Amino acid sequence: MAWLRLIRSRRVGSTTFHRLMGEHGSAEAALDALPDIARAAGVKDYSPCPRDLALREIEAGREAGARLVAFRSAAYPARLAEISDAPPLIWARGDLSLLMRPQIALVGARNASSLGTRMARSLAAGLGKAGLVCTSGLARGIDTAAHTAALDTGTIAVLAGGIDIIYPAENTDLARQIAERGLLLSEQPPGTTPQARHFPARNRIISGLAQAVIVIEAAARSGSLITARNALDQGREVLAVPGHPMDARASGCNMLIRDGATLVRGTDDVLEALTPIAPRPEPQPEPQRTLFQDIPEGPPRRSTRVADIPALHAQILNRLGPSPLAEDQLIRDLNLPARQVAPELVTLELDGRIARQPGGMLAAIPATKTRLS
Repeated sequence: MAWLRLIRSRRVGSTTFHRLMGEHGSAEAALDALPDIARAAGVKDYSPCPRDLALREIEAGREAGARLVAFRSAAYPARLAEISDAPPLIWARGDLSLLMRPQIALVGARNASSLGTRMARSLAAGLGKAGLVCTSGLARGIDTAAHTAALDTGTIAVLAGGIDIIYPAENTDLARQIAERGLLLSEQPPGTTPQARHFPARNRIISGLAQAVIVIEAAARSGSLITARNALDQGREVLAVPGHPMDARASGCNMLIRDGATLVRGTDDVLEALTPIAPRPEPQPEPQRTLFQDIPEGPPRRSTRVADIPALHAQILNRLGPSPLAEDQLIRDLNLPARQVAPELVTLELDGRIARQPGGMLAAIPATKTRLS
């Protein structure tokens, strides 16, 4: 009850929850401290989530046939627990044993082509037979094809809204089948209608659960690429299915492959790319901050490849100007492995900080132009 009240309290997200637990030792102590912390930060008339509201949420979850899975409990997936903004509590409906099996995430375009959906079905079925659970987001297109093909071998759908709110409505029957034969997950309270801000948060769970993320048809700026970026942030493998250069739905996948993602032609390519899960070091505590003051709720920058990502971004931008520079020359100037630099180039490109030009050339985008865009 205290955990649920804490995570549902105003301005407390997953990152803040874990920090408060570390600072105060328990959810009860953190709830007691919240008003004083908020007052010190200039937030007036602050009160934590009331007990009655948490009780109503628990009752709504039970009515939906779901149960709460708590962080670090026996049923909580170990890989998801590794990410620094792991959901403290997840509503789950279906077969919880799937969380203990290795997972692969399949994501892609909602307006997928017939070839794209065929590829998604083929990969989901083949990887399922190889013992992998197919994880996706129950969206139209690629997600739907992947879930459908993996019903017999194991599939997990992570919802953007509440565990009892199926979006899109056309997937209501598919969601029912997944609840009966697979698993539905959501970190949102039951009854929550999904909004735009919920989908990036949902995507970090999809990639966090999986050993690797496969992107099948994605535009240059799309939610699927956000999931791919989350995967890199979390130290996951990123794989992509190539597409025709003239098809806008393949531009994001082709860009990922160009910048180092593993090219996927079929199940064998995926299985070959997957490496055994190695033991990971215990996460180090973050420096203490004042609650409500500049606390990021999004996924942190990855630290497994480069110690200081902002510093690397600054080095890249310092070496680029309006005059194009060859990418391989930039990497030589930085004196870093290409596998470390390439993903950060993708990040800067998605953020509108740099632009690619023909012939493997890169140029910085002026700040004024970035703001206008």
